[in-house]
Amino acid sequence: MKVIIAKTAGFCMGVRRAVEMALDAPSSYQGPIFTYGPLIHNPQVLSLFSEKGVVILDQIPEKGHGTILIRAHGVPPEKKELLKKAGFNVIDATCPRVVKVQSIIKSHTNKGYSTIIVGDKDHPEVVGLLGYAGSMGYVVGSLEDIKHLPVFEQAIIVAQTTQNQKIFQSISAWAEQNHCHYKVFDTICDSTEKRQMEVRRLSKMVDAVIVVGGKNSGNTRRLAEIVKTEGKTAFHVETEDELNLENLSKVSSIAITAGASTPSWIIKRVLRGVEKKPLSNKGWWSTFFLEVQRFLLLTNIYVALGAGCLCYAMMRMMELPITVAALAVAVFYVMSMHIFNRLTGRAEDKYNDPEREQFYSRNKMPLKFLALLSGAVGLIAAYKMGQVPFWTLLTMSLLGSSYNLRLIPSWIFNGNKRRRIRDLPGSKTILIALAWGVSTTVLPAISAGSNRFFAICIAFLWATGLVLGRTAFFDVLDMQGDRIVGKETIPLLIGEKKSFRLLKRLLLFMTVIISTGGVLPLFSGLSFLLAICPLFMLLIVVFYERGNMLPGVRMEFRVESLFVFSGVMTFIYEWF
Repeated sequence: MKVIIAKTAGFCMGVRRAVEMALDAPSSYQGPIFTYGPLIHNPQVLSLFSEKGVVILDQIPEKGHGTILIRAHGVPPEKKELLKKAGFNVIDATCPRVVKVQSIIKSHTNKGYSTIIVGDKDHPEVVGLLGYAGSMGYVVGSLEDIKHLPVFEQAIIVAQTTQNQKIFQSISAWAEQNHCHYKVFDTICDSTEKRQMEVRRLSKMVDAVIVVGGKNSGNTRRLAEIVKTEGKTAFHVETEDELNLENLSKVSSIAITAGASTPSWIIKRVLRGVEKKPLSNKGWWSTFFLEVQRFLLLTNIYVALGAGCLCYAMMRMMELPITVAALAVAVFYVMSMHIFNRLTGRAEDKYNDPEREQFYSRNKMPLKFLALLSGAVGLIAAYKMGQVPFWTLLTMSLLGSSYNLRLIPSWIFNGNKRRRIRDLPGSKTILIALAWGVSTTVLPAISAGSNRFFAICIAFLWATGLVLGRTAFFDVLDMQGDRIVGKETIPLLIGEKKSFRLLKRLLLFMTVIISTGGVLPLFSGLSFLLAICPLFMLLIVVFYERGNMLPGVRMEFRVESLFVFSGVMTFIYEWF
């Protein structure tokens, strides 16, 4: 089945801003923390807020305390004043685009203009906008509705920011023809407009469209309506549990889009559901192969195999003798490290990869045993390599185990929240890359007694950079889940676009470095062949950015295959 994900699917700017404000509120403002009405129209996100102690307040009490956030849709101005008078610290999370419409209405109402709002009269945003128009506000949902309104001496026409573009255009055209003195403001959010244009385009390319989002979300319902008007089947689901597998098996191509209040982790889960369920049409072998890929990734066996392959490639590139002990250190140390990382990172996996989180919750004890056993085997292999490799690996292992420990007592640097290694932004990404670099290049070189210091440094830099690119790419994909649990990563600090830009530059730099090492010559001719590896990763990044590669098991397997590929190319080079 061909699957396309809409580039505009998921949180819009206003929703993302409101969600982040709500997530930051418990640590930034005096509690208890409330939202006045549901902050956004998505039950899964509202459930998340509830878990974090952010409570929905539907009625304004006479007396209150704590902090309350105004929902992204906005509220009438009198409601905001009542909340302040009740004693709440009011934080306005209204979408800036909605605030702009409120300002237009307020300024024209003060000049005596009537306001015609094109939207759903019961929608919270429209209710809030009417508060700024007072008795001179009117709501229309169709061309017929506006025809029944009286003629005003002066009036403005605005739109609910998530309104259907075609409905608003038809009303605007009618007003221009029949009441040209009315002022028309196209206040439909450009995010909504792009989302609707894209779903129309995608509907022409596929057999059906899955629309992911809350059933009470107006902009999500409109996406489903647009699909139907284009003559295609629309499946409106809130989660992957609602997927109709029998109907999905009847289509050969499908698009996935989502409302402005749908989080990325829900979209991922729906994609994974689509990814694995319709495979029955392709034969048992296709389903079996996908399950094997999933198992190898979940258990980190494939990652460990990749570390062994990278170590083999680095030893041959530096012209070092191949030893079983060196390969064993890379394989078993990396396996132990990654299993422990997954066991301690289940909070973010709940959103980034729920299937992995469930796997680690179900198999916690066997995986702990496997991690400890792998770590022990790695240390034994390091001991066989020599004293320096052994003590280096033991130190790295101890540092890894202290990742979550509070290393700085509370009485030192009072008020500083960064007391653990994990509290440093991007620390896990950098430490993982360094650990791979040391175990696959430095330790084999030390064990072999190599004195080519500069060559070892370049090889270490290249292997570390390659792993850093791989790990940073996954960090970008997991930004939303990491943000929710408070994990600070480099992509969260600098943003998605800058992260991709830096990532592509890093991979190009890695290509230049290893090629230069072959020219000097610091390395064997194998270095020119291994220069393909960062270019391979670069292609994955570019394809993902362009929407030509979807997140999921297959893409993750391709990324991890990068290191296996280095070993395969090395074997071919040695053979010939």
